[in-house]
Amino acid sequence: MPHQLGFEGDEPVLLNSGWRMALTGAGAIASVDELSSVTGWLPASVPGTVAGTLAEAGRYSVERPEPLHHLDAWYTASFEVQEPGSWQLVLDGLATIAEVYLDGHLLIATRNMFRSFDVDVELSGAHELTICFRALAPELEQKGRRARWRPQLATSQGLRLVRTTLLGHMPGWCPEVHAVGPWRPIYLRKKRPLVCSAPRMTASLLPNGDGELSLSVCLKGTFEDVVLHCAGQETRLARAGGDHFSGVLRLPSVEQWMPHTHGAPVLHDVVLTVDGRRIDLGRTGFRLLEVDRGSDGKGFGLKVNGTPVFCRGAVWTCADILNLSGDMETYRPLLQMARDAGLNMLRIGGTMTYETRAFFELCDELGILVWQDFQFANYDYPVKDEAFVAEVLTEATDFLERLQGCPSLAVLCGGSEIYQQGAMLGLSEDRWKGPLCEEILPAVAGDLRADVPYVPNSPCEGALPFSPNEGVAHYYGVGAYQRPLEDARRAEVRFAAECLAFSNVPEAATLESHLAARPGHDPAWKARVPRDRGAGWDFEDVRDFYLKTLYGFDPARLRYSDPDRYLDLSRAVTAEVMEATIGEWRRAASTCQGALVWTFQDLLPGPGWGLIDALGTPKSVWYVMKRACRPLQVFMSDEGTNGLDVHLINETPEDRNLVLTLTCLRDGRTPVISCRKELDLPGRSNSRMPATDVLGSFFDFTYAYRFGPLSHDVTIARLFDPASGGVVAESFHFPDSFRDDRVQADLTAELEQGENQTWHLRLQTDVCLRSVHLRADGFSLSDNWFHLAPGAEKRVSLRPSAGATFEGKPSVQVSALNAVGPRRV
Repeated sequence: MPHQLGFEGDEPVLLNSGWRMALTGAGAIASVDELSSVTGWLPASVPGTVAGTLAEAGRYSVERPEPLHHLDAWYTASFEVQEPGSWQLVLDGLATIAEVYLDGHLLIATRNMFRSFDVDVELSGAHELTICFRALAPELEQKGRRARWRPQLATSQGLRLVRTTLLGHMPGWCPEVHAVGPWRPIYLRKKRPLVCSAPRMTASLLPNGDGELSLSVCLKGTFEDVVLHCAGQETRLARAGGDHFSGVLRLPSVEQWMPHTHGAPVLHDVVLTVDGRRIDLGRTGFRLLEVDRGSDGKGFGLKVNGTPVFCRGAVWTCADILNLSGDMETYRPLLQMARDAGLNMLRIGGTMTYETRAFFELCDELGILVWQDFQFANYDYPVKDEAFVAEVLTEATDFLERLQGCPSLAVLCGGSEIYQQGAMLGLSEDRWKGPLCEEILPAVAGDLRADVPYVPNSPCEGALPFSPNEGVAHYYGVGAYQRPLEDARRAEVRFAAECLAFSNVPEAATLESHLAARPGHDPAWKARVPRDRGAGWDFEDVRDFYLKTLYGFDPARLRYSDPDRYLDLSRAVTAEVMEATIGEWRRAASTCQGALVWTFQDLLPGPGWGLIDALGTPKSVWYVMKRACRPLQVFMSDEGTNGLDVHLINETPEDRNLVLTLTCLRDGRTPVISCRKELDLPGRSNSRMPATDVLGSFFDFTYAYRFGPLSHDVTIARLFDPASGGVVAESFHFPDSFRDDRVQADLTAELEQGENQTWHLRLQTDVCLRSVHLRADGFSLSDNWFHLAPGAEKRVSLRPSAGATFEGKPSVQVSALNAVGPRRV
């Protein structure tokens, strides 16, 4: 929400055309007066970046980025106003050390990428706006107050002194694309006799179900009547002193906002009228957020409107590493994919950037909670420097003022791994815990978004801030630390704000078009594998550990003997680990109340951390998250000599009458056990049922007692809706380790044409197939990398990928890890 609000029909004038950009040596051009000597001007996009402008001219590549921080970048544009008089020039974000000139006169100078500026100017006719972005490299070499620790995350210790993003400075994490330029919009707003500014809006849900909308604004001018409208109700604002007006609007039995996994994210239009003139304040949702500390007071979770919500999601990186785009068109397909995967929370970590209000408005609409770190990570920041603290306060205020009324904002956090860095280096708590996260940031958060819980740092609490059994954790036991899958339970994780980081292999089409390298030690391949700076291992080594542990393959031998098989098994194993761990944490008896996978999307095509690749194509792990995160879910857990447990979850508010079936197969074909049970699953329920309760007698589902040879190789649990006969959810349990025995399957695969270029693939098999994977170039799939039970029909929808045009019948290749050869349809 802008600092100054416009009346209906009084839209801002975007200064997004006619821009030119040129690069010069650091300090080579001291002032605007010397620009006439500069050559090499290029048309530039605003908002945008230097890297984006160079890429548009064919002079820059994200895949082979060149350093930019040793250069000055000059932007200039001419514009003309039709209405002379007083205007406000708004600059929403300048990266990073910038000088802004109007007609040759210096207006502002900033050293903070995350600040916005509103500058009063007098305009008449034609004008020229010039912005110089000074080289950051000399600034990073400046000496500041000595730090108490030196993290290895980024390339320069000087980054702790300058308010800029760490994106582009973290080798092994992201491409070294330096953020330089006017990365957020620049526009003009006409100053009128009647001015509305400084809005503060809070939408609250009261215990009795009523909504309460409070608003305070500054109104300057001559007027008589100020009315707040929302959800069919209205109230007049009263003068609260000087030019400030405030009021509270009560909305009886208001429709509530819930994350999409637990209900409907209902939004309401908010409008302010001043003597009948309308100001659109956007949409808001009424919800109550509470921190759930668990029965022992040591946990962390969220209750939304009194309902405990298991927060499953991922850490957001960046929608566009090249231009740092922040518009609805860029965000929507990515956020829609997050929702479609069943994710109900995204975390914006302290190593990234603040996203625009458009991001939060889409999350409001889609029902996705947002955990927002302030942009601080790993470093010992100079909080004794008054000028630095003043910048922090302004930066935090600018950001939170934009998010007034957004219900998706669910957690505010002081930053990422600051506490962990100091503690891991053996420093005492009084040295790594300080006023930035304990006093400065919570004060701003409490003033501007008191409805949102605040967490000092991620991770925090416990015997040490990185101990997973208390508070917020970054859990990499299963993952980087190569612990067995059982560690996810043994660690007693309470809330994993980061977890399950793997080098996730993208689909073959992405590799063929954007990474012509074989897996393993090809330098081009290894350059795309994420790694921690300074570590002697990377996240492909982590994936290979689980490939060997769970599937019994020697990754090195498999890579050179059958690289395609290696890639398929790699896709399958990270999906299996992720599904098992999310299921473990969703159990009713689990201590865990949230799990955010590292990360949601890749920044370069290749085997990155993301659930989706840099082209926006889902990986195997996206599909498995879609299944593992279903609000209505069945899954199984091997409890050893306690047998096989069936877990049933219904997070929706409605009670459901369902049928549970269990089937055990020998050789993937022959039924050994088959049983069913009718269930009443209450809304908001999470329960456990021993598999023997469904059968009614003993059976060694887990092969724990070893009475003779293994009688079955898979157990299939299904939840049916008896009214429609449809499968609501299904789960597979394999009591033995994966064996490289491939079967000749009698697989039926048929394509049927639907509406709007949609096709439906019908699959049926006579044997249980593991990790069935489909390739249909040019199409997005409703499901992939799934197990297929014999005799059951599986339907997968195919829709043309975004931007793709297709005529005729799709070509689909169907493969499975345990089947002989692919089948083409």
